[in-house]
Amino acid sequence: MIPNVLTVAGSDPSGGAGIQADLKTFSALGAYGMAVISGLTAQNTRGVTAVRRLEPDFVAAQIDAVFADIRVDAVKLGMLGDAPIVAAVATRLHRWEPRHVVLDPVMLATSGDALLLPQALDTLRRELLPLATLITPNLPEAGALLGRPPPCDLPGMRQAARALQALGPRWVLVKGGHLPGDDCTDLLYDGREFLELPAPRIASGNTHGTGCTLSAAITAGLAHGLAMPQAVTQAKVYLTAAIAAADTLDVGHGHGPVQHFHAWWG
Repeated sequence: MIPNVLTVAGSDPSGGAGIQADLKTFSALGAYGMAVISGLTAQNTRGVTAVRRLEPDFVAAQIDAVFADIRVDAVKLGMLGDAPIVAAVATRLHRWEPRHVVLDPVMLATSGDALLLPQALDTLRRELLPLATLITPNLPEAGALLGRPPPCDLPGMRQAARALQALGPRWVLVKGGHLPGDDCTDLLYDGREFLELPAPRIASGNTHGTGCTLSAAITAGLAHGLAMPQAVTQAKVYLTAAIAAADTLDVGHGHGPVQHFHAWWG
């Protein structure tokens, strides 16, 4: 049976991140993708020039419309924008109780533009982290969620993972892409054991939407019935190949997108 996967995230009109990246990833990995739009952005590969957040009631209505009619096997949360939207999403997740919730705490675009208002952080910590099957912060996001400087090495990532898991999510994936070196080591933690997940660093400037793509790939894997370590491992393999093939695309003049359909487009 083909799983149904829902993303709740912002729209990227250039197609590299947000719901566009999520839907491409779901499709590439054999899942039927659905999308609830939490906000609109005016952005391209060079940066974000404007953000419009939708009314929380309308975001909630979109979620209700999907769940009232369609079996949802997993949910991915991306850019939520502000505290009222975060609270509205949490309320709907409490109502519908999806089996898997993957939270990518999107705070900054690859270009460095803010996508989550600072005052929404506490609401995110309090209301969404306890509902998450997995959270996938990068190092700056991990630091922001904990109110401390970002981890700068693997021992610091371990400390951050412990502190984040204590806030309520069942699993934590601290992404190490901001660390120096030839490898990008991520750290998966379930409250008992750590799993280090190294991958070679691909020399490419085309990294727009990598966080969205990884979390979407994990969500698709969980919807297919994979255990968390296998879902994360396979998602990293997919993303690494998508980055390696990104130069086959010719999209924009800044940080270009990864090649989501690398296995199909030659």
